[in-house]
Amino acid sequence: MAVPSSAITRTELSMTYSEFNLAADRMKFIGGRVFRPILVGAQAATMAKLPVEAMLHTKEDGRAPGAGYRRGDFEFGSFSYATNEHGWEEPMDDRTVKVFRDLIDAESIHAQRAVDQVLRNFEIDCATALYDTSTWTGSSLTTAITNEWDDHTNAVPCDDVEAAKQKVRDGCGLEPNALICNRKQFWHAMKTDQVQGMLKYWGGDDPKNLTIATAAALFDLDYIIVAGGIKNSAKEGQDVTPASIWSDEYMMVARVATTDDPMEPCVGRTFIWSGDGPSAPGGGELACIVEEYREEKVRGSVVRARNDRDIVVLYAQAAHLLSNAIT
Repeated sequence: MAVPSSAITRTELSMTYSEFNLAADRMKFIGGRVFRPILVGAQAATMAKLPVEAMLHTKEDGRAPGAGYRRGDFEFGSFSYATNEHGWEEPMDDRTVKVFRDLIDAESIHAQRAVDQVLRNFEIDCATALYDTSTWTGSSLTTAITNEWDDHTNAVPCDDVEAAKQKVRDGCGLEPNALICNRKQFWHAMKTDQVQGMLKYWGGDDPKNLTIATAAALFDLDYIIVAGGIKNSAKEGQDVTPASIWSDEYMMVARVATTDDPMEPCVGRTFIWSGDGPSAPGGGELACIVEEYREEKVRGSVVRARNDRDIVVLYAQAAHLLSNAIT
């Protein structure tokens, strides 16, 4: 017979849907903006998906006197998701907590450390899913940039982005709304002769006027989603080697979700199981739940952060992968 968990849900340390995104934003993580999360009531399911051909196909809609109107006959496609649990634990030794009780809020710090691990791995998983060269393959889905963006004289970022936007339009009829890049790529793009030449005519070359929002207007996009997340690429036990979570090699022009409507066509979504959310003490929808349980063997407590999620690419045609950005 299974023994019920003795872990106590620490709702005050847990993170709601919006708080999860805010914490990610503070660490310059962008995974939640690229694969906008949606809460689901089942840990695995098959859901309907509008076929790409249904977005583009047109038929004669004229009606002759006495005749009925023509009707749609397309069938929905489908996709499946299956969430997996992710989590991290931080032990709190009673003696250590007492020694430092006047200096730190041990519970809060250990909870933040645990949540950070969950967030960072979520970010890494999002980057891996989006920059998957086995999904985005062939000339309709990926292009190698001719002049890398750190070649400020010859690079043409505006042309590269516009060509990628056209590939998305040709592939699925959707209008892409975002360029996804890392901070290094964005910085170099803003320094290219092409971008500087376009900015100077309206004062955008003044540093105080050059923002991500004005750059998005330059590329005729709603968003430029700039990643700043860092990971340690060295193996455990070796000296730290900081590296960007989002590769210097790749960028993407895509249609990202802007609503919580599961039928909105977009490159992909994160499905988060809500089973531990609304039913948890205190209510509310939790994107990352924090728990605490006693561990007498080491005379201390353990703080655990976890969630149950799956990252799903819905429409590969809704995005175009750019490679050779900076190598």
